[in-house]
Amino acid sequence: MGKKQRILLVHNYYKIPGGEDTVVNNEKRLLEENGHCVFLYTRSNKEMEDISALQKLFLPFSSIFSLRTYKEIRKFIQKENIDLVHVHNTLTLISPSVYYAAFSCGVPVVQTMHNFRLLCPAATFVRNGRICEDCVDQGLGCAVRYGCYRGSREQTLVNAAILKLHRMLGTYRKLFYICLTEFNKEKLLLLNQKGRNIVREQNIFVKSNFIWRPEIKEPQKKDQYVYVGRLDAIKGIRFLLEAWREFPDKKLIICGSGPEEAWIKKYIQENQMSQVECLGQTPYEEVLNIIGESRALVMPTLCYEGQGLVLLESYAVGTPVLASDLGNPGNITISGVTGYHFTPGDVESLKEAVKKLETKTEWDTKSIYEKYYAPEANYEKLKQIYDYAGKAVHTRC
Repeated sequence: MGKKQRILLVHNYYKIPGGEDTVVNNEKRLLEENGHCVFLYTRSNKEMEDISALQKLFLPFSSIFSLRTYKEIRKFIQKENIDLVHVHNTLTLISPSVYYAAFSCGVPVVQTMHNFRLLCPAATFVRNGRICEDCVDQGLGCAVRYGCYRGSREQTLVNAAILKLHRMLGTYRKLFYICLTEFNKEKLLLLNQKGRNIVREQNIFVKSNFIWRPEIKEPQKKDQYVYVGRLDAIKGIRFLLEAWREFPDKKLIICGSGPEEAWIKKYIQENQMSQVECLGQTPYEEVLNIIGESRALVMPTLCYEGQGLVLLESYAVGTPVLASDLGNPGNITISGVTGYHFTPGDVESLKEAVKKLETKTEWDTKSIYEKYYAPEANYEKLKQIYDYAGKAVHTRC
C-alpha cells in the first residue's frame, strides 16, 4: 500500500446550512476511516453580519482574492505537510486565493462542482423561474443585466468579475474537478466551446456523492408518496400540488420548508386536499423512515438541480423515484429500474408515471445504491482522483 495523503478540506459555509455541508462532513469521515490525516479549513458567510462598514466596502475585492485566505492556507499547508487541497466552496470569504496558496506550495487542488457556478454567477442556470443558459452563450454580462444573484446587480457583478478574472488568468485550467454526474461534466465542458481552453478535459472526473448506509429497520410499504426538499416554485412544488388534485385517494407527504410554504397550506385548504400532509422541517431519521414506507419519492423539479442526497437516500432504503425528465434527477433515475420519468410540469405525464409505477413491485434501487452511492465504492473513486492529481502535478513540476 502507498502512502496515505494528508488532505486539507476547504469549505465556505453559506448562511443557511445545506447539502454541501453534509457532503464535506461525509468525505472527512470517509477519508479518516480509510487512514488519511484530514484537516478542515472553513469560513462562514455568517461572519459578514458582524464586519465593519469599512470591511464591507472592501468585501467585493476580497471575494475575488482574499489575502487572509492566501496567507492562512499557505501556512497550513507548510505546517501540516499537506499533500492535496480539496475545495468544496469558496464564496464569499475564502475566495479563489485558496487555489494560489496551494499552487505556490506545489500542492494539487481538487474542486468539487456542487453547482454550476463556474458558468453561471447565480450557480443555478435559472432566471425568472425558468432554465437559462444565456451566460454560456452570450457572456456573463447577461447575469449582471438581470441581477441573477439574489436579485442584485451589484452582487452579481462581483460573482461575474470573479469568473471573468480567473478565466483570464488561467486559474481554472490548473484545477482537477469532481463533477457529481455526467450531466454536470457536460455542462462544465461548455466553458471550452467556441475554441476556448478554460478547463482541461483530462482533469475532469465524475464521482457521485454518497451516503452512509441508513441504520433503520426494513420498513413496511404504505400507500403513500413523499416529497422531500425546499418548498420553492422552481422545485416544481406548485405543479405537484396542482397535479395531486387528480389523486384524491393517494396520500402525499411533504417534508421541508421554504418560500412556498404559505401558498401550499392555503392551496390545500382551499381545495380540501385531505390526502396531502405537510410536516415542515423533519428530523433526518424520520424522513428516512417516511421515504422507506412510501411507494415512491417524487421529484417534480423544473430546474437542473445538483445531486440531491435525498435521491440517494431513497435508493438506499429501497424506494423508487418519480422524477422530472430533466437535469440531474432525470439523469440519475433509471426508467423501469429505479423509478420512472415524467415530463416537467405535465400532469398527464405524471399520472402515467404513477400508473406504471404501481404495476411494478420489484426495484433495483438498493443494488444501484451499493454499486454507485455506497461509501466503499466512493472512496476508491476518490482515491483514484487524488492519486491522478498528485502524479500530474509532480510530473509538471
